[in-house]
Amino acid sequence: MRIFGFAGWSGSGKTTLIEQVIPRLTGRGLSVSLIKHAHHRFEIDRPGKDSFRHREAGCSEVLITSGTRWALMHELRGRPELSLEGAVSLLSPCDLALIEGYKAFPIPKVEIWRPEIGKPLLHPGDPHILAIATDRPRQLPPASAALARFGLDDFDAIATFVVLHAVAWPLAH
Repeated sequence: MRIFGFAGWSGSGKTTLIEQVIPRLTGRGLSVSLIKHAHHRFEIDRPGKDSFRHREAGCSEVLITSGTRWALMHELRGRPELSLEGAVSLLSPCDLALIEGYKAFPIPKVEIWRPEIGKPLLHPGDPHILAIATDRPRQLPPASAALARFGLDDFDAIATFVVLHAVAWPLAH
């Protein structure tokens, strides 16, 4: 398995970009999985559903399965959140695992940046950011010149960049 990351502030367009890159990767015959790190509480089942009720009742894990998919929800109940290593270890084997979030982890990444979000660029403090995807390339500072640059809609070129720069997992230390 190889991995590659996408970093950016909330609202920058990471999910939308990744959603368009995935079919370009799978179209090249790659099996692709994704790990998304959330910085807040989230729900994937709804109040009133059996899985939600069982989880709320105290189950540590609830597995839902059907003829089309399965999902495993695990409640941490005060235990530490998963590290990236722990999250990757839960994936089934695949050719490429995309990582959305875990921005401080030392893996190759594309930064997604929109100046209207009002947040600073991440790459000046992260040597693992190899490229930037933005809708405002003229607003990038001169320090960004060393990075590969992509438009937010340059999905084919970004997919190619991901394939060329993904690294083998587990990482060699």
